[in-house]
Amino acid sequence: MTGDRLLDIQTGFNNIFRQNPHGIWAAPGRVNLIGEHTDYNAGYVLPFALPHTTLVAARARTDGRLRVFSATHSEDRLLDLGLPDLVPAAAHGWSAYPAGVAWALRLEGHPVSGADLYIDGDVPVGAGLSSSASLECAVAIALNDLYDLGLAPAELARIARRAENEFAGIPCGILDQMASVTCRAGHGLFLDTRDLSSRHVPMHFEAAGLRLLVIDTHVKHDLRDGDYGELRAGCEEAARLLGVEHLRDLTAPARLPDPRLTRLVRHVVTENARVLAAVEALDAGDWERVGVILHDGHASIRDDFQITCPETDLVAATAERHGALGARQTGGGFGGSVIALVRTQDADRVTRAVTEASTGHPVPRVFTAIAGPGARRLK
Repeated sequence: MTGDRLLDIQTGFNNIFRQNPHGIWAAPGRVNLIGEHTDYNAGYVLPFALPHTTLVAARARTDGRLRVFSATHSEDRLLDLGLPDLVPAAAHGWSAYPAGVAWALRLEGHPVSGADLYIDGDVPVGAGLSSSASLECAVAIALNDLYDLGLAPAELARIARRAENEFAGIPCGILDQMASVTCRAGHGLFLDTRDLSSRHVPMHFEAAGLRLLVIDTHVKHDLRDGDYGELRAGCEEAARLLGVEHLRDLTAPARLPDPRLTRLVRHVVTENARVLAAVEALDAGDWERVGVILHDGHASIRDDFQITCPETDLVAATAERHGALGARQTGGGFGGSVIALVRTQDADRVTRAVTEASTGHPVPRVFTAIAGPGARRLK
C-alpha cells in the first residue's frame, strides 16, 4: 500500500467530513481456487486473498448517525443513516453492506454509536472476486477497532456474513468473509466451513514457473436476482430428502427423482473431493494435477450446477486450448471471472487468445493473481 494512496484516502475523508479520520483499514477481495457453492453446504473451500482491497477511512461518532461516502460507486452523495432506525430495507445497493455490518453489530449488543466512513478501493465490482465481502470486512474491522470490541477474525467474518445474508438479502456462505479477514500472503486458506477449522496452504505460483491469471469477462452478475437463493434452497431440499444435515455429509453422489437436485448433489460431493485433492496437489507441487482439478471444476459448475455463461465458457476453453494447465469460472456464478493456471512463458499467448476470442463480447481484463494478506489496519 503506497503512502500516496493512503494520503488520497485521508484527503478524501477530510474533504467530505471536514476533519481527519481516526484510522484507515483495508480488506481484500479474493479468488476461490476451488470449492464453489460448497460453503453453505458445510463443505470445504480453498480461496486466497488478492492484493486488491477495499479501503475504509473511519471516525467514530456518538450521535447514532452512520454517514457513508463511496468514491468507487456511482452515487456521488453522502448517505446519512440513523443507526437506531436501521432495518434491512433501510439501505440499498452498495450501501447495504456497510449499513448491514453496523446493524449486525448493534443487533448482537455491541456498543457502536455511529461512524463517518469514506470508502475507496480497487476490487473489481461484479467480477466474482468478492467486492461485497471486502467492503463488509473493511467496515467490520474498522468498527471493531474504533469501539475496541475485541472480536476475533472469525467472529468478524460471521458478522459480515450476517450483514450480507440478513441485511443485503444474499444467502451466501462464509467463504468470502473468512478469506477476506483471515488469509495470509503467499497462501491459500483451506477452510472447513462446518467448524471453521483451517490451514494456510502455500501458493507460490511464480516460484514454480507459473502464473494464475484472473480474466474478468465484465459480464456482471447480481446475486440478489433469485438464482443464488434457488441453488441454496435446492441443496437444502436435496439434503432433507437424503436424510442428512448438509450435502457435505454425503460420501458419494446420490440420485433423486428430480434430475435438477441430482445434479446439485453431484456437484457438491465432487467439488468437496476436488478441494481435498487440490490441497494434496499443492502440498506435493503437482501443478499438472491442479490444472486438471480446475478443468473438472469448471465442467461441474457448467453441467451440474449450471452457473456459467457463454462468455466464461468461451474464455475457459480458449485458455486451455492455448496452453493453460486448467481454467474455470470462479465466484458465485452467472458471469464474473475465469482463472487460468498457465506456465509463465505461456501467459502472454493465453492473454492474447482470450482477448481475441472475445470479439463481440466485452474485452476482458487480465491480470496475474498474487496471494495477498487479509484484512488489516493501515494507519
